Amino acid sequence: MSIPQSGGGPIERVEQLAEYLESGCKPKADWRIGTEHEKFGYCKDSLKPIPYEGERSVLAVLEGLRDGKGWAPLEEGGKLIGLTKDGANVSLEPGGQLELSGAPLETIHQTCDEVNEHLADVKDIADKVGVGFIGLGAAPVWSHEDMPLMPKGRYKLMDAYMGTVGTMGRIMMRRTCTVQVNLDFGSEGDMAQKMRVAVALQPVATALFANSPFLEGQPNGFKSFRSNVWRNLDDARTGMVPFVFDDGFGFESWVQYALDVPMYFVYRDGKYIDALGQSFRDFLKGKLPALPGEVPTLSDWADHLTTLFPEARLKKFIEMRGADGGPWRRLCALPAFWVGLTYDQGALDAAWDLVKGWSAEQREMLRISAGVHGLQAQVEGIDMHALAREVVAIADAGLKARARPGAGGLVPDETHFLNALKESVETGQVPSDELLEKYHGDWQGDLTRIYPEYSY
Repeated sequence: MSIPQSGGGPIERVEQLAEYLESGCKPKADWRIGTEHEKFGYCKDSLKPIPYEGERSVLAVLEGLRDGKGWAPLEEGGKLIGLTKDGANVSLEPGGQLELSGAPLETIHQTCDEVNEHLADVKDIADKVGVGFIGLGAAPVWSHEDMPLMPKGRYKLMDAYMGTVGTMGRIMMRRTCTVQVNLDFGSEGDMAQKMRVAVALQPVATALFANSPFLEGQPNGFKSFRSNVWRNLDDARTGMVPFVFDDGFGFESWVQYALDVPMYFVYRDGKYIDALGQSFRDFLKGKLPALPGEVPTLSDWADHLTTLFPEARLKKFIEMRGADGGPWRRLCALPAFWVGLTYDQGALDAAWDLVKGWSAEQREMLRISAGVHGLQAQVEGIDMHALAREVVAIADAGLKARARPGAGGLVPDETHFLNALKESVETGQVPSDELLEKYHGDWQGDLTRIYPEYSY
């Protein structure tokens, strides 16, 4: 979840909303990669989720990073709720999941080094206080009642609202984790092509990164239960945004979509003001019930954009949101997958050629089937395993064409970050398949085995 946005004056013209998005356009030389990932913390002795406060807690880890690793504190209501350093942020998800929002970096070599350093630092602090962290798409054992709600005003408001829309919003907040990558665009046309490829191929990412087959101690019937949660959360702000494929799609199209999404809050003077279900269109007219007579700032608009949760999200950059949290190799594989597909024009064109003939119904069916079946999904003649093989090959070609070396020039490009996905394509197995095999085999149904074997 995002931290409050800043740096915008009052909105005086409605055109400023689209201009805000358009201001994200950058020349290709300035395109960057921002990797975000979430992970569950647990007490090593009890295997229960860590609370906010106490000897073994989220707060103890945040304080350790602050005091021992040079991170600056971010507070809300006098409580430490995040950290910042060198363009990156560490923040808390609603159920205490720890998130790294990485700095915008030039290469996957750099973003993977950042992930590696972060996990090493977190493990160093966590080991000292008896805490462990694990990368999964959904909490395998814990119930809703086990999960604490972090002391952030945004989450308190969302928690209440989630009970009135959909059926799984509170599960999303407390018991899911993701990895995503944020990518740049060069123009409105480039943004549109990337968004279309991002939305259409998000089910492939869901299948390849599926890593949430358990809930409350047993198999849940899905390879990516996290994906199922997002499908049953809030139809007004989630999904496959079919209008992205309409002729003429651009920044203004996204503005109109966002204006139709009900608000959550307005952030003022360090506090979240309840605007649940209210309209940003009314806000623009000075008629928001939560703040009568006030008009929004660009910061309010930026905040509102963070409350949209489609499979790919447009802000001043594009967020790829379809993958489960997972092991270290896959945290690096996700940016490799999407950078390979979108940062080389030949690869982007090849990806678009692959998907441009699909209907909205096919895209939605792929999304559903990917969550249930992973690489074994089949939709109207589209074989997910074969599709994934072709998509990973396009990404590989895109990374070769980028030719961004690492390790002081010893590694010629970024293609080796795709190795985990190439293995899945060869075997047909994704992380959930491996977990289910162990659950029914060596573990004999004992999910406590997942913690020592799969923690960072």
